Amino acid sequence: MGGQIVDATLVAAPKQRNTAVEVQAVKAGRSAAEIWPDEPAKAAQKDTDARWTLKFAKARALPDGRPGIDIAIPSFGYKSSIAICRRYGFIRRGKITDGARFDGRMLHDVVTRDNTASDVWADTAYRSRANEAWLQAMGRVSRIHRKKPRGKPMSPRTAGANAKRSAVRARIEHVFARQKDQMGLFIRTIGLRRAEVKVTLANLAYNIDRLIFHERRAAMG
Repeated sequence: MGGQIVDATLVAAPKQRNTAVEVQAVKAGRSAAEIWPDEPAKAAQKDTDARWTLKFAKARALPDGRPGIDIAIPSFGYKSSIAICRRYGFIRRGKITDGARFDGRMLHDVVTRDNTASDVWADTAYRSRANEAWLQAMGRVSRIHRKKPRGKPMSPRTAGANAKRSAVRARIEHVFARQKDQMGLFIRTIGLRRAEVKVTLANLAYNIDRLIFHERRAAMG
C-alpha cells in the first residue's frame, strides 16, 4: 500500500588478503579450489563471491560555500537490495549480490507487482532510460531522483522535486540502520549462498519486529 521504496546497502564481510595474481583469478570467476588446489584448508576459508567496491560519503560544503570533495571508502562484502512498502515499512522483496553490483541493475529484481499504489521511489543510481521504460511498461509511476546535469547547476524546480522525494525515500534508510546498528548485520559466512540465507533471515527478523510495532500501536488505539 502507498507505493514502494527501493534502495541497496553494503553488508560487510571479513576482508580477504590475496596477492595481485589471486585477485585477478577471483575476478576471472575461478573457484577457491581452483586458485589454491594444493591448500584445501586455505581454500575453505577464502570467499571468492564477495567483492571490493567504493562507498562514497558526501562531503560538507567548505566555509566559503564551495562544495567539498566526496570521500571514497573501500568496502568489502555483499550488497543487499530491497523494496519496502511505503505505508507499513515491511520488506517486500530482497536480492543479495556481490558488493560491486551496480544498484540500478537490481530494480527489476526487487520491485513488486502487488502494491496497490503505482509509485516507486529510489535514488539517482536507479534512474536510466531502460529502468524508466520498464517501470512504465509495468504500470508503475517513477518517483526516482533526477540527476544533476553535467557541468550545470540543478534547477530550483528539480531540486525541490528531489527534496520531496527524499522525504519519502529516507524511510528505507531506517531499515538499514536498524539491521546494521541494532541487529549487528555482518556476513561471517563464506560464499554467496550462505550470505543470502544470513541477509534473508535478517530481513524476516526485521519484518517480525515491524509487525509487533504495528500491532502494539493498533492495541493502544
